[in-house]
Amino acid sequence: MIDVAAERFEELVADALDSIPDELGRYIDNVAVFVNNDAPPGRLYGLYEGVPLTRRETYGGLAMPDRVTIFRQAICRDCATEDEVMRQVQTTVVHEIAHHFGINDARLTELGYG
Repeated sequence: MIDVAAERFEELVADALDSIPDELGRYIDNVAVFVNNDAPPGRLYGLYEGVPLTRRETYGGLAMPDRVTIFRQAICRDCATEDEVMRQVQTTVVHEIAHHFGINDARLTELGYG
């Protein structure tokens, strides 16, 4: 376990978002990303809540933004170094943003983001 300060963790999440290639990033639409400093029950590192782009035809007009939450303590609990935290944050951010694109958990596992 390592305790990465909340501000540093937020920087790691921002870096992970910035690393998403522009070719994909420009399609991210109406998504807010949050860091939650608590650890939810179980082994959840991140959570996507919203309507994936593949189902947006039923999205409606003035919908609230989709929400991606990254759980700091859950990731820190399972990592021993800041480098491990950085890699897990990167994997988790990609995993949750992939849900925004309509990619399910089974496919993400096949791609190494499970």
